[in-house]
Amino acid sequence: MYICLCNAINDKTIRNVVRQQHVRSIRELKSFVPVGSDCGKCVRQAREIINEEISLLPPMINVA
Repeated sequence: MYICLCNAINDKTIRNVVRQQHVRSIRELKSFVPVGSDCGKCVRQAREIINEEISLLPPMINVA
């Protein structure tokens, strides 16, 4: 499903970027894909996808 119609970015693209680049915010996502750079209507839905993907990631264990 397209999330950003202005830049033709779909939910799979956002999910892949979150998983591969460990994106945690819209600001970080914007450095990889131009989501929210035109009209901005997609930002809320993109943020929801980021939060969904973060919740699915295994917990990080601090070792040092």
